[in-house]
Amino acid sequence: MKVCRPFLIVSSALALLIGLAAAPARAQGVAMAATVSSAETAKAYRMDAAKHIYKVYADKIYKGKLPPLVHAIVVLEVELDAGGNVRHVHMVRVPTHAPDVTARVRELIHHASPMPAPTRLGGARFTEIWLVDKSGRFQLDALTEGQL
Repeated sequence: MKVCRPFLIVSSALALLIGLAAAPARAQGVAMAATVSSAETAKAYRMDAAKHIYKVYADKIYKGKLPPLVHAIVVLEVELDAGGNVRHVHMVRVPTHAPDVTARVRELIHHASPMPAPTRLGGARFTEIWLVDKSGRFQLDALTEGQL
């Protein structure tokens, strides 16, 4: 079977456009397919979720010890289904002086979905504390390097 040259050009161009469209999503921190967590408790799953968030947002992590006063602290509870998809984000404590940080943290959580699938738990609910610097970089309490 002979394939028409214009068809090859169009299909190659389409493949290139699809690849280019997907690249910005990965660069902006949108999660890829979830892995599977072997955690048997919510506490253990919290570590898996934190590692996943650090992997997705590697360029947004504050490296080293945080300064004595961070810009904002956000405490949230995340509920996931068995596939690791975010079902609900409940803000427990938000910085009233920085509502933009609250909105950004919520957005980052949703874009990091799906998280590692908590298959042994049949879903998961965990609490995490986001420590956000003035630069917008953050550490999660589960993986923090501490403060100066």
